[in-house]
Amino acid sequence: MEMINITIDGITTQVPKGSTVLQAAKSLNIDIPTLCYLKDINEVGSCRMCVVEVQGARSLQASCVLPAAEGMVVKTNSPTVRNSRKMILELMLARHERECLTCARNLNCELQKLSEELGVEKVRFEGEKINYAVDSTSPAIVRDQNKCILCGRCIKICKNVQETGAIDFARRGVRTTVTTSFDKGLNEVRCINCGQCIKFCPVGALKEKDDTEKVWDALADSDMHVVVQTAPAVRVALGEEFGMEVGTNVEGQMIAALKRLGFDKVFDTNFSADLTILEEGTELLSRINNGGKLPLITSCSPGWIKFCEHNHHDFLENLSSCKSPQQMFGAVAKSYYAQKAGVDPKKMFVVSVMPCTAKKYEAGRDEMKVEGLADVDAVITTRELAKMIKQARIDFKALEKGSYDTILGDSTGAGVIFGATGGVMEAALRTVADILTGQDLKEIEYMPVRGLDGIKEASVNINGMDVKVAVAHGTANAGKLLDRIRSGEANYHFVEVMGCPGGCINGGGQPIIMDKEKTDEVKRLRAEGLYTIDRERKLRKSHENPEVKALYDEYLEKPNSHKAHHLLHTHYTKRERV
Repeated sequence: MEMINITIDGITTQVPKGSTVLQAAKSLNIDIPTLCYLKDINEVGSCRMCVVEVQGARSLQASCVLPAAEGMVVKTNSPTVRNSRKMILELMLARHERECLTCARNLNCELQKLSEELGVEKVRFEGEKINYAVDSTSPAIVRDQNKCILCGRCIKICKNVQETGAIDFARRGVRTTVTTSFDKGLNEVRCINCGQCIKFCPVGALKEKDDTEKVWDALADSDMHVVVQTAPAVRVALGEEFGMEVGTNVEGQMIAALKRLGFDKVFDTNFSADLTILEEGTELLSRINNGGKLPLITSCSPGWIKFCEHNHHDFLENLSSCKSPQQMFGAVAKSYYAQKAGVDPKKMFVVSVMPCTAKKYEAGRDEMKVEGLADVDAVITTRELAKMIKQARIDFKALEKGSYDTILGDSTGAGVIFGATGGVMEAALRTVADILTGQDLKEIEYMPVRGLDGIKEASVNINGMDVKVAVAHGTANAGKLLDRIRSGEANYHFVEVMGCPGGCINGGGQPIIMDKEKTDEVKRLRAEGLYTIDRERKLRKSHENPEVKALYDEYLEKPNSHKAHHLLHTHYTKRERV
């Protein structure tokens, strides 16, 4: 590898040829501020926050796109650089809606943080302000252009990482904006509600639709029986909102907090994840044995489902008819649990705590009702749960660990790993392998389907049968995988797709990662938190869950029964690609 010499702030170092000045500075632990920059995703130098002074250059240069050159001498902290960055921030703030105290990103905003660090005490400019209507048409995402700083990060995430392309720049000059086709509402275009745009927006221009008041109202209604379910990935991320280490398992404190908030019962989505494996695994074996449509593709991720509905109509028959664990839980809660608890289903309010903004959209789909009753009544994200805990003035770290309630609260390690990419596949293989062999197999960790590679493939020999599987996460990767299947280049029995890169651990409703370059490390730590829980569980296969067994014995009879299909299965529909 060819190396070049560069001097930054008086320190001379060698960096690989082709490095940018920003990368060279990072290698010396010299921090250059950025706003629009996202490594390998949005490297355009548009915000100019990363400007540096280069000896011999006529003007300041954007370090994120400036190639390091042999003998280059750079200053990152000269008076000219500091004054320029401060002026750039003031110009941004001149058009920005500066209602920080009421903003969802207050104290967690990159623009706010830079303003404090660079000493912006007043804004010397007054720009032309355009009052944009806030787009709250989506059930999942709110878009407020009055707070947008035109960094373009959301556009690149939507277009290049997710290959959805629901938003883009429009107009010119002072009227430049980020918007949808023909300025339609997000609910009218091909937005898949994944919320990755929220995760990468540096300010509060994008946020989830806040449903906390709806939940508070339900909790205050003495006539309602309010139950809550918690998704696998929430327990290894919620602690971050309270200053705990990334990946810390806070399951016990989370349960205790939910009980303090006033929920009548606290249950676990891991239970219905185990239930999903019984239904989906049976569906897979049925398709293999009876010449059904293959590959069977998982249907747990609502963002992925909507992406498929818009863009890959020829694969709709491949989608599993199983509802997601969230929806299965709601359907079972308002039937089986309601019957056992003596509760009128119409007087039951089911709340989901999810790492995913698209779950808000999923809960409102017409297909997610049984006999006119919605499976799930309200969905809040990990961030929204943290907000409620803080509003209730609960000292989260000091809570003694609680336990899930019975009937719908037991789960196995297989249900836990649903939160990481490859987890659904691994959980399914554990059960399918036992069914096909008729044995209680001990080798149950399927390493080829783990990890953060965009597409993972494996062929697992089970009782003489080669079961070919694939895993994709992020809808751009899903699209590439479907193209390979469509062309005949690849052939599988079973495919897992998660809409968000990394799976649910990196869902659009998870805690915001301020340092975007640590995103992969955060995903890895959260996933490891789930795999650690799995390893510590006595039961690690979905079909071993005693409460799931009881559900079938007492109510559903068997997987894929008529009653199971009525409650736990659904269908999907072709949508226009607007």
